[in-house]
Amino acid sequence: MTKPSLPELLHAAVTAVGGTERPGQAAMAAAVAEAVDDQSHLLVQAGTGTGKSLGYLVPALAHGERVVVATATLALQRQLVERDLPRTVAALHPLLRRRPQFAMLKGRSNYLCLHRLHEGVPQDEEEGLFDQFEAAAPSSRLGQDLLRMRDWADETETGDRDDLTPGVSDRAWAQISVSSRECLGASKCAYGAECFAEQARERAKLADVVVTNHALLAIDAIEGAPVLPQHEVLIVDEAHELVSRVTGVATGELTPGQVNRAVRRAAKLVNEKAADALQTASEGFERVMELALPGRLEEVPEDLGYALMALRDAARTVISAIGATRDKSVQDEDAVRKQALASVESVHAVAERITEGSEYDVVWYERHDRFGASVRVAPLSVSGLLREKLFAERSVVLTSATLKLGGDFNGVGASLGLAPEGTAGEDVPQWKGLDVGSPFDYPKQGILYVARHLATPGREGSRTDMLDELSELIEAAGGRTLGLFSSMRAAKAAAEELRERLDKPILLQGEETLGELIKNFAADPETCLFGTLSLWQGVDVPGTSCQLVVMDRIPFPRPDDPLMSARQKAVEEAGGNGFMAVAATHAALLMAQGAGRLVRATGDKGVVAVLDPRLANARYGSYLRASLPDFWYTTDRNQARRSLAAIDAAAKADGR
Repeated sequence: MTKPSLPELLHAAVTAVGGTERPGQAAMAAAVAEAVDDQSHLLVQAGTGTGKSLGYLVPALAHGERVVVATATLALQRQLVERDLPRTVAALHPLLRRRPQFAMLKGRSNYLCLHRLHEGVPQDEEEGLFDQFEAAAPSSRLGQDLLRMRDWADETETGDRDDLTPGVSDRAWAQISVSSRECLGASKCAYGAECFAEQARERAKLADVVVTNHALLAIDAIEGAPVLPQHEVLIVDEAHELVSRVTGVATGELTPGQVNRAVRRAAKLVNEKAADALQTASEGFERVMELALPGRLEEVPEDLGYALMALRDAARTVISAIGATRDKSVQDEDAVRKQALASVESVHAVAERITEGSEYDVVWYERHDRFGASVRVAPLSVSGLLREKLFAERSVVLTSATLKLGGDFNGVGASLGLAPEGTAGEDVPQWKGLDVGSPFDYPKQGILYVARHLATPGREGSRTDMLDELSELIEAAGGRTLGLFSSMRAAKAAAEELRERLDKPILLQGEETLGELIKNFAADPETCLFGTLSLWQGVDVPGTSCQLVVMDRIPFPRPDDPLMSARQKAVEEAGGNGFMAVAATHAALLMAQGAGRLVRATGDKGVVAVLDPRLANARYGSYLRASLPDFWYTTDRNQARRSLAAIDAAAKADGR
């Protein structure tokens, strides 16, 4: 029997999921197959509606080597494991004559820990463990969640937090889960044979396709201890998120509360001298943090340096001492010791990293209304780490609807540690960029309107002219508006003002869960939804409920963002254009994501309105516009309002 061709396999898979074959999807599948065969790398931009999941799954399954697929969002992980993979595997089985296995793998804290569930939680102030189920009042929300989780534990097959519906708070979940540092290890744990996290790992070892998230991929790269099974092909979906997720995993933080917890947990397990030294160091750190003002620390101040060195040294002593002390009064000593050790090691690692003062790290103070001050440390860049860990010894495919910024892939490529496309060299990963377009006719389906007549937004102060413009646009659109704001304060101010001016329901992020807000927004065409960052990327509302997407201003990083400003400065010192490489790239990515909320299906029509004249007037405006879908472009406010009114009238005529 001859080997089935890629078009045959793609046709079978698309038919099985009830989709439509698209030229962009076929071009993507062919490019993925070529990259995998050549062991080279591919950056592929595939617009919404291309069917990119099948565009990479079909050639990867046909190749036959083990594949890891890493995504940024839970929604896509679920879609792959519950819908796309089962149907695709079933459709390809008769043609491939084999049935590839697939599995989902997440970090350990995402799984229910049977030891925690049955033996209790190590108590900070008390000796040993306490039963969290007895301690929580059954009438409280926490108590109800705990009782529900205990019942769920008897019936769940996966122990995966995301399979628990409705979900529970982080506080409730923390009572029955452990981090990888706190885990006793399967061989030492009485429940090791039944452990959900271990079972997930075993399933992943046997699977042909392992679906995971960016965070676990980052941990696998950074920690050096492999978490993911050996694989020949890596596919990173939602790849525009990868750099920020890896940065998040590589960021360390110290707060007085966190250090105090470590002190309490370790106190009973070490000699008095070691415990007192850590307590004294903790108090010294707390005093320094009381005076901390938010902002970057180009050099670690002397008082902070001394406090961190004292913490580092005291923590190191405690880590050595914990192993030697045995307190007979402590129940389930292994679990109590493991949690204490994890807390102290975490404090030691961050204190040591900051005192070492690497030129490749950025250190800053942050203040939070609820949690007080913290000191944080993050890598200046993760590009070197990604180049070294991601692109060695396997073929990597990175895909997203937004990878091509300002007309090429080199900006995103540089953030991933890749030299410009086509650069030759012995240690230079070879890659190709491909834009397979979109099935949508953007110039006919959408308008990009830039409010050129408005005043340039300043850092502070109300924007009355912007609110007037927004009010008129919403009136013309008959509601149907997704408002994307650069700050929560701006979103709140606009919602408060327009609730008084307009007779339209305005939903505001934070007043309900995100899922509930999006559901209510989609259900009623007159409704508007205002919010910030997660709405720029997380809203998928095809149809007539979202016909106007408004951005209040270009979403540059805040000038006082310590990490972004440090990255910008580093590019400038190396002779590059820091503003374009960091701030403009950041804004372009977000704007491309935000504009992508408008057209989600072939029948969608509408306007993306940017209420920031710099998009039309500034030198960098053309770069940002080139990163957006190819909408029909205008700065004529009357044209924008007439178009919105016509789109609204057409929707109402159809009864929508």
